[in-house]
Amino acid sequence: MRYLTIEEYQLASRFLFLSMAITVIQRDLAIIERGAGLKIKEPYLVLLKKMENEAMLERQQLRKYMYDQKLKVIPLERNDTFTAYLFICRNREEQRNYFNPAIRKKVEHILEELMLKSYLSEGSTVSS
Repeated sequence: MRYLTIEEYQLASRFLFLSMAITVIQRDLAIIERGAGLKIKEPYLVLLKKMENEAMLERQQLRKYMYDQKLKVIPLERNDTFTAYLFICRNREEQRNYFNPAIRKKVEHILEELMLKSYLSEGSTVSS
């Protein structure tokens, strides 16, 4: 049964998957900064840092809006196949189970969005 509105669910799920994307970006930054066999790593670092900045700004806005709406996302349990999250909004609770490969696809889509947004943003250091 659905207890959250579509808007509440969309907001909370965007926050959830954006947070996961930030974790992926930060891990990738750490790997590239250590060397990881790349001959020229600066363009990757610039792009990843722009992506991280864009994601952090969006997540900050989402967090503020979620606080105003009294909306929370709490991880419950995880196994090899599914991960469960509890969405709470104004004393209404809804549990959602996500298929782990579906989570990966959602995070991948957000990473692609951030990559495109960062690449096309003003002041891009990429030159022809």
